[in-house]
Amino acid sequence: MKLFSSAFANFESIPPLYSSEGDNLSPPLRWQDIPAGTRSLALICEDPDAPQGTWDHWILYNIPPTVSVLAEGLTQSQLPPEIRSGVNTAGTKDYVGPNPPSGTHRYFFKLYALDTVIQLQEDPTKVDLIKAMNSHILGETTLVGVYERK
Repeated sequence: MKLFSSAFANFESIPPLYSSEGDNLSPPLRWQDIPAGTRSLALICEDPDAPQGTWDHWILYNIPPTVSVLAEGLTQSQLPPEIRSGVNTAGTKDYVGPNPPSGTHRYFFKLYALDTVIQLQEDPTKVDLIKAMNSHILGETTLVGVYERK
């Protein structure tokens, strides 16, 4: 599996447009080479460098395996109904862009191919999703962007 963005390369800077300092748009993402037998995909964006522990920026699951692109600037209300959102650290279901207090932070966009469609209660967290994905992961890939406040 491979995950890409036309906005930034792996381990390169995320443009301010996709940060809380900019327009706070979700970056465009695309992927390829998902494993055979994939029934759904999940995407987690997190900042492991946050001072209070990992900060979850975006949580999506039940992305159909026929989907290979997430357009720039997607909001919860623009997602197809089969794609579900989890609650991020800010308490919302929308993407929240980088806004580190100081220094350069890494933002991990993790894509998981799953052999099942995930069933969760309303407003799940990343922890809930990870528990539900346990033993169902067929493959995974990560795209890392970096960001430092100006």
